[in-house]
Amino acid sequence: MKTIYSIALLGLLIAGNAFAGGDASAGKTKAVVCGGCHGMDGYSSNELWPNLAGQKATYLAKQIIAFRDGKRTDPMMAPMVTSLTDQDADDLAAYYSGLD
Repeated sequence: MKTIYSIALLGLLIAGNAFAGGDASAGKTKAVVCGGCHGMDGYSSNELWPNLAGQKATYLAKQIIAFRDGKRTDPMMAPMVTSLTDQDADDLAAYYSGLD
């Protein structure tokens, strides 16, 4: 019986992760600010700023949140991320990860 509960719990956790995440169309709207450096197509024209297109969504969201929360620092990124919510980070990550 314990195994059945464990399997059910695992299924719920996996399903929860499948429903969590960002909205790429909302991310595209929010990416207007990011596009100045990272490019609206996710490809930066300056070697100082990384390309975001095709990066894994989980990685991108984690980095955005790290900049926002001060775990990563960059004087150019700081003002860009201070007002972003976790959902904003997920939306931006969904948008950029979907670009080729």
